[in-house]
Amino acid sequence: MQTVSRLIDQFVPKHYQLTLTHDRKNRTFTGSVSINGTSPMSTGQVVVHAKDLVIESATLDGKQANVTTGENDELIITHHDINEGRHIVVISFSGRITDSMHGLYPCYYEHEGAKKELLATQFESHHAREVFPCIDEPEAKATFELILTTEPEVTVLSNMPIKQQRLESNQLVTFFETTPRMSTYLLAWVVGELHRKTAITKGGVEVNVWATPAQSLESLDYALDFAVRSIDFFDDYFGEPYPLPKSDHVAIPDFSAGAMENWGLIVYREVALLVDPVTTGISGKQYVASVVAHELSHQWFGNLVTMKWWNNLWLNESFARFMESYAPDALHPEWNTWLDFASSETISALRRDSLEGIQPVQTEVNHPDEINTLFDPAIVYSKGARLLRMLEEYIGADTFRAGLAAYFAAYKYGNTEGDDLWKMFSAASDKDIASFMNAWITQSGYPVVHATQVSDQLTLSQEQFFVGPHQPSEKLWPIPLGATDPDVPQILTTKSVTVTRSLDEPLRLNVGDTAHFITHYDTQLLNDLVHLLRNGEMPPLDRLQLLNEQTLLARGGVISSASLIPLLDAYKHETIEAVWNIISLTISELRKFVETDTAAESKLRGLVGVLAHEQYERLGWSQVAEESESDTKLRAAIISLMVYSEDSEIIETAKKLYESSSLDSLDPELRPLILSTVVRYGNDPTIIDTLLAAHKATHSAELREDIANALTSTRDKEIITRLLGLISDSSIVRSQDMTHWLIWLLRNRDGRELAWQWLQDNWSFIERTFGSDKSYDAFPKYAASFLATRTQLEEYKSFFTPMLTNPALARVITIGLSEIEGRVALIEQDSEAVHAELAKL
Repeated sequence: MQTVSRLIDQFVPKHYQLTLTHDRKNRTFTGSVSINGTSPMSTGQVVVHAKDLVIESATLDGKQANVTTGENDELIITHHDINEGRHIVVISFSGRITDSMHGLYPCYYEHEGAKKELLATQFESHHAREVFPCIDEPEAKATFELILTTEPEVTVLSNMPIKQQRLESNQLVTFFETTPRMSTYLLAWVVGELHRKTAITKGGVEVNVWATPAQSLESLDYALDFAVRSIDFFDDYFGEPYPLPKSDHVAIPDFSAGAMENWGLIVYREVALLVDPVTTGISGKQYVASVVAHELSHQWFGNLVTMKWWNNLWLNESFARFMESYAPDALHPEWNTWLDFASSETISALRRDSLEGIQPVQTEVNHPDEINTLFDPAIVYSKGARLLRMLEEYIGADTFRAGLAAYFAAYKYGNTEGDDLWKMFSAASDKDIASFMNAWITQSGYPVVHATQVSDQLTLSQEQFFVGPHQPSEKLWPIPLGATDPDVPQILTTKSVTVTRSLDEPLRLNVGDTAHFITHYDTQLLNDLVHLLRNGEMPPLDRLQLLNEQTLLARGGVISSASLIPLLDAYKHETIEAVWNIISLTISELRKFVETDTAAESKLRGLVGVLAHEQYERLGWSQVAEESESDTKLRAAIISLMVYSEDSEIIETAKKLYESSSLDSLDPELRPLILSTVVRYGNDPTIIDTLLAAHKATHSAELREDIANALTSTRDKEIITRLLGLISDSSIVRSQDMTHWLIWLLRNRDGRELAWQWLQDNWSFIERTFGSDKSYDAFPKYAASFLATRTQLEEYKSFFTPMLTNPALARVITIGLSEIEGRVALIEQDSEAVHAELAKL
């Protein structure tokens, strides 16, 4: 692939003055940008980024300059007076407002029967160039002076507080205070009709939560309270106060990602910020809390201190994913956030990181088209967060915190690379952190540690763990073993080690599940742990970890998938929601072996009903006084398993609850389950039209999501075909939600073939709509997550192989082929044994 030159090497911007006039109705904008910067050498030209802009004129130091374009969004400004030193480049330009959900784009909503719009920006990773000429690279930090001209009687927000507003020729002109030194991808604004709730942090920062008038003011309260407390927490924890005078949080109707950390103006999907006090459940509140914590931590990680280049994106996202659990755990210890981390982030990271060809956390980027491929949530987010948790455990929480404080003090308003962070941790801990962490950050994959004991001799050996086809690997990692036995070394750095240990106590490795490896215990060592499990002597995190690791070992062919069936029996008295999440996941793994065998599937359904019955009897359908939040969330998981068992009483109860309640009055924790059960097992022919009408009418993003999840669970092929015909209609399914609908239909065994065919038939639409968006590679990625037959493997190969030349898709296609091939081979290998084990029940 061609390597793109870094433009900051030839011109270093110091200050932008950007003036932009919006013509929303005609979908255009005009503007002028003055860039004050320095040329480190005499090149005769200044090169900036500009994409899809019409350049009206350009001057250099007040003199008319020549303008040409390059092949990688370069705008080349030439003049014979461009020598080493300071220069001012002024460029006049115009552009278009499009529906792409990046650059400058409209968001659509209805209020009191009227169709309305907001205008919003999304510049990460390299979309600022679509709105104004700039050096669109993270290292090119500068200050920004922004002047926006809009229609009157609207709210105008940007990164900094408003300095002045005035009406000119019936247009509103808004002048903002100058920003601190920051990267172009963090500049942002939102324009439209908005209302807000406001509070002040202990440090005097004004915090605002904004939404369209279609949303109630009460829905802003929860996020506002959590945002204030999060800023107070981070001020104290980081030892560096929040660096701006205000913190705006805006829920907008159309947004491709979950949220975006623009400095001082964080933008969210509505479902990620708004909490209706009546219709939002505990899970929804905790989700909002995690997203707010994630984005606010970015105000330090990513904004105050920014990676030099996208290969170190993990310096932003790994830390933010880590802190989205850290802050809620400090503010709400009753949530057991780290247990949820183990049942979500850990599982996501271990599953994705086991595939051949997956990227390491730190990945080289040579071309802008590769940047969006970095945002793999399982790797740069979840794996990176898991590695940071491992580091904190390795050096201690106080030392970890001291290293972060030193990092912010040394590099605030600047740019860094990974080694800059390791230096701070090394100084704080007096350990060689770079050697320890770079082995994990720069290598893809992770090890499985084989633990084998013969008499009093315990042998531990490491090798890279794979799921699916792979080449031999000689990789080694410095593994913090975290053993219960003091005779076991703290770190395994070699291929293997043998130690003498007593058999008196069961052996556990990776206690706390903080290190990024899994353990394959020999039969006796595993039986010792299962004995603890059955006797109720194993804490929840260890129970979760044990089943997750056994499920992974089965997926990797290290053990038989059939061995999971008797192991599940040891979990029949489980009471913790996070552990039931991995129980459900293990059941899901077994389901793929029985989808084409009615008798085996019936046996599995029966097993699931037996497993879940005890907790169903304990929890029932209704909350009780003083019930724990874990039990409230667990109820939905248990009833979902009972529905899978096709318990007729459960299914009839779901139908009655639907028929006797409005959608808004259904228990929000149970609502998606009740709706999907009625759609899947009901016989009301009007249910689809009723839910589609409710989906269109509601202003609640959470309810829309619940309805979509229900509709896509249907077994009716005609309805599935109808839904596939609707998902490309943005008046029914917003573009931001289309991937969810398609993924859920692919997940649905009855919809998989039709959805897969739709994806192939409508690829030109997908490419046109999402080709420049971060979600573009989600289509081959998630198709690969569900296709499970040799025929589908060949179809995937035939369809996507010609696209391997596209750098935005090449990695996920290659991994997808490996993933499907591994799944098909495992089904062929283990189906007979799974069926035989089920037949014993």
